[in-house]
Amino acid sequence: MSVTEQGPGPDRGAGPDDGDGGGRPGGEQGHDAAQEAMRERIAAHSLTTRRDCLRLVATVSGGLAVGGVAVAAGVLHRHGDSGGEQPPRVRIADRIEPGQSVAFRYPEEDDRAVAVRLGDGTLVGYSSVCTHLACGVMWRADRGDEGELYCPCHEGVFDARTGEVTAGPPPRPLPRVYLTEEQDGSVWAFATARSGENVTDALCRQFHQPELRRQLGCPGEGEDG
Repeated sequence: MSVTEQGPGPDRGAGPDDGDGGGRPGGEQGHDAAQEAMRERIAAHSLTTRRDCLRLVATVSGGLAVGGVAVAAGVLHRHGDSGGEQPPRVRIADRIEPGQSVAFRYPEEDDRAVAVRLGDGTLVGYSSVCTHLACGVMWRADRGDEGELYCPCHEGVFDARTGEVTAGPPPRPLPRVYLTEEQDGSVWAFATARSGENVTDALCRQFHQPELRRQLGCPGEGEDG
């Protein structure tokens, strides 16, 4: 697996160690060991920051019911649900080679995403927040012919080419992040889609220039203006 974290930037995830103090009963030693194993498992992948790792451990050790209710109720932020505002155009990588992936944030700093160059050169981008309980999704190049997008919380699996759910409990496909590649090889993010939203609806929702909307065939945009 080849993964790159784009953009130096400040370490927004740094902070005190995740601990609730000592003094736990001996009967919980196995629980602590499981949490430590989960930390090591997630920290091994640069697609998940230290803050995300701690959040994941907290979810696994006690917040599943609350998280499930929040997702079902639409309380948690969902990638691409920023309304109808036109998103920024952001350079996410100088180049992405076949078999590589890049972690980035788009369209906002809280929106974790991943770009993948498949073996045939196809470039795809998705939210890296699982649609089940918002755990971090990572690309695994060693799984299957094209690799897969994998959530370690509950063994959720998404198709790397389409973002569709192929295994596990996620109820919806991963939201898309639309990418474009310039002649110099640089890769830019320019729009998002909600989970299951088609490209025309996604772009028409976010772009408001009349000529572009006519070219896209957006509803209400007549050919004669």
